[in-house]
Formats: sequence, C-alpha cells, structure tokens
Amino acid sequence: MRHEHMGKKHTVRNVILTIILILLVSVGAYAARKYYNLKHAVDNTYKSAGIKKYRNANSEIQGKNPISILIMGTDTGALGRSYKGRTDTMMLITLNPKTDKTTITSIPRDTRVTIPGYESESPSKINAAYAFGSAGTAIKTVQEMLNVPVDFYAVMNMGGMEKVVNEVGGVTITPTLSFSYDGYKFTKGKSTHMNGKKALAYSRMRYSDPKGDYGRQTRQREVIMAIMSKSSSISTLLNKNFLDSISASMKTDLTFSDLSALAQNYRGAKKTVSQTHLQGTGETVNGQSMEIMAKSELQRVTNINRSNLGLAHAKTGNIALNVSSSSTSNSSVESDNVNAGN
Repeated sequence: MRHEHMGKKHTVRNVILTIILILLVSVGAYAARKYYNLKHAVDNTYKSAGIKKYRNANSEIQGKNPISILIMGTDTGALGRSYKGRTDTMMLITLNPKTDKTTITSIPRDTRVTIPGYESESPSKINAAYAFGSAGTAIKTVQEMLNVPVDFYAVMNMGGMEKVVNEVGGVTITPTLSFSYDGYKFTKGKSTHMNGKKALAYSRMRYSDPKGDYGRQTRQREVIMAIMSKSSSISTLLNKNFLDSISASMKTDLTFSDLSALAQNYRGAKKTVSQTHLQGTGETVNGQSMEIMAKSELQRVTNINRSNLGLAHAKTGNIALNVSSSSTSNSSVESDNVNAGN
C-alpha cells in the first residue's frame, strides 16, 4: 500500500486509533439528546495538550473549517500511571467539511526523528515522543516532521480498545494470514467472530508477519473496519456508564463543545475516505531498528494532508532523519530511548 487508497474496501491500519475517532464523532452526534450525562462523561476524558498550537484549533472547528486530529494508541493500562508508555500506533486524521473528504495517515512507530525539546536523545523513534513529553511533545513532533498543523489529539490504551470491541458485541473478520498468538489461532480465509481479547491478539501480532509492523497495521485496520461496519451497534457505545468506564483509558483535548460541532458539521467528511501510510526503509541505528523516511515520501504525505486542510503547498518538515544523518553509536542515548519505550 505504497500510494493513497480510496474507500472502505481498502483495509485501514492502526485499530486503536480509529476506534477513538469513532467514539469522538459518535459521542458528539448523540450529545444533544443526552446532554448532561454525556457532557459529564466526556469532561472526564479531557486533558489539555499543554502547548500553544500552530493555530486556534477551537476557532477552526467552530468555524466549520478543515481540522486535523492526531490519534494515538499506547501499550499501557490506565493512562494516569507514571509510566506513560509508547505510542505503538499513531494516525493523523484530517477532516474537510467543505469537500466532504477525510484523510487517514498512519505513521510507523519506528520512524526515525529528532524529537523537539529532546535533541540530546537524537536519534529517536517517533513513539518515544509521547513517552518523553506526553501528548504535547507528540503533537510537536508530527507537526515539525510533516509541516502540517495538528489541531487536536486523542489517545487510548489497549484496555480501552478491548472494551470498545466487547461493547459492540464483537467483530467478525476473515484473516488474510494464518497464525497463532496469545493463545488464539487464526486461519487464513476462515471467517472468525472475535471478542475484545481475541481482536486485540489479532491486531497485536507482529513478528510472525512477513510484512512486520506494516502487516500488523493492516490487521489492526481490518478490526476497525469491522467495527465501523456495525453502524447499528455504535449507539451502544453512547451511554454514560460505558464512557465513564473508559475515562481512565482515553484522553483528548477535544471539548464537549468541539465534539458537538464535529458531529453537526463534519459528518459529510466520511463520504470520501483517503487512506495512506508513511513507507520507510528499515535500518539499524544505535542498536535499534528504525524506519528511515525519504524526503520524497515525507513530501508526498505532507501534500496529502495540507491539501485536505485547504492549506497552500509547502515543503515538508526537517526532523525526520535520513540514513546519511545517522549519528555514531551513543550508549547513553540508546539507554534513554529504550527506557522511553523504543
């Protein structure tokens, strides 16, 4: 999947991330009917990114302008614990209500970058940005890597993803690969109904996939498309008890007002969904496996996202390190990166 793909028939990578998007849009859509209960539940998921954004994000969404959301999935339990964990999955979503188009860009966890504010730790994997400095640092990293404004963020952990699958009654998927993982067996071509634990196992296996993390991303997006296809079941997510139960698993800087505006004014953006991912080349740097992104590949993704945001063409960012900028091995940097969840 080197180039941009259109429509639901193409599987989307990064399961946890799109689940968050479903929740964000769906909560807003249902908000008017059960305002007070849902507002309280949504308020429990709010957490500021703690940084000054590239632009006034709230004005953009209230003005019905194109917006972007950085969605992340971590490998931890409750998000309140001191160990924040790494963002095993990252996805940049752009929503354009004027053209009725959405773009979804998956960012590989091992993308090699210099993380803003943590230059002494360079080179780092992009999944260390959240571990080093929380959502604000992750936003800065994506913005400076692609030269695209990130208006909002949402993050969910593995426990939250499992609850979502169970809440909609499970998902049915036909695996494109046979494998066993975490006590479950999956057979290529055999339709399988999965509860939360089984879907999580299906979406997490990486090392037995000949495509590595890119293959895992594909399976994760298969799970998401299965959830999205159960549109009649999405309403089961929209209840106070369920939202309260995942408040420790999900955080976002979208307010209740933002979510309501999203539901009212951005529904048409799902008419055309364009999906892509950054494709890198694997290299070993400081003893770690990293994905090196070519400048042309970064520019391609920058163009896609800026275009859907209605922004003028601009050069891509400059913090994604190519192979020629590789630093010499540094045991201190290697240790810090490993501790940050690389």
